[in-house]
Amino acid sequence: MTTPIRRAMLKGFVWSPDMPSTLTVAEPYLIQQDWNAYTPEQHAIWQELVGRRMPQLRQHACQEYLSGFVQIGLREDSIPDLAEVNRRLGPLTGWNATPVSGFLPPDAFFEMLADRQFPTTTWLRNRESMEYTPEPDIFHDVLGHVPMHAHPVFADFLQQYGKTCARIMHDKDALERMGRLFWFTVEFGVIRQHGQIKLYGSGLISSHGESTHVIEGRPEIRDWNLEQVLNQTVNVSEMQPVLYAVESFDQIFEAAKQAEALLCR
Repeated sequence: MTTPIRRAMLKGFVWSPDMPSTLTVAEPYLIQQDWNAYTPEQHAIWQELVGRRMPQLRQHACQEYLSGFVQIGLREDSIPDLAEVNRRLGPLTGWNATPVSGFLPPDAFFEMLADRQFPTTTWLRNRESMEYTPEPDIFHDVLGHVPMHAHPVFADFLQQYGKTCARIMHDKDALERMGRLFWFTVEFGVIRQHGQIKLYGSGLISSHGESTHVIEGRPEIRDWNLEQVLNQTVNVSEMQPVLYAVESFDQIFEAAKQAEALLCR
């Protein structure tokens, strides 16, 4: 499958970190990451958080995630410098991990995805919140999400998702259904590889409890079915009883196109 970013590269596209942003709605939420302001204690917390996750991820994360972790230069011993991450990520797929001040309203979030920019928080949880934070931090955003953005097909899917949602902002029901697509892919996605269930969703990647729940075979793993996904009940306050496994990431890219055709009428 020749993805849009690959076609652009074949036409002479060259990514540059100085490319102008087209963001308007999201612009007020953009910030700079002051990497030098992180304390030794914060870097130590990062190292402990990543150290807890990597043994399980090396065995149970999908190969695309593990490759992306290396490709974008993540380190286990220090908080990522997003500028350095983007210098590696941009040439691969045209995506950026863009620093933001916190939660974004939906229109700003979708605008950023459509522009191949992932809203990335820069704060890090403290030792009292090692297991869970109610709001995403840089550990969840970068360790959980960004390695997958180095994979061209997943990168194209995420941009397509943002574009579709931006078109249906007026339709609450359609947005809710698209939210389920995000939930069962970007957040809690699993893929079959070599006869095994592997993890790629950020909610699984960044959480020992959620991933262990899957690894131990507790949820029902269903074959990918877009109609079911768009109508599946989601409860964000409990372990997931049902997940949907894809056979390849081409399936979720095609699902985003099919959802657009279904909902953008």
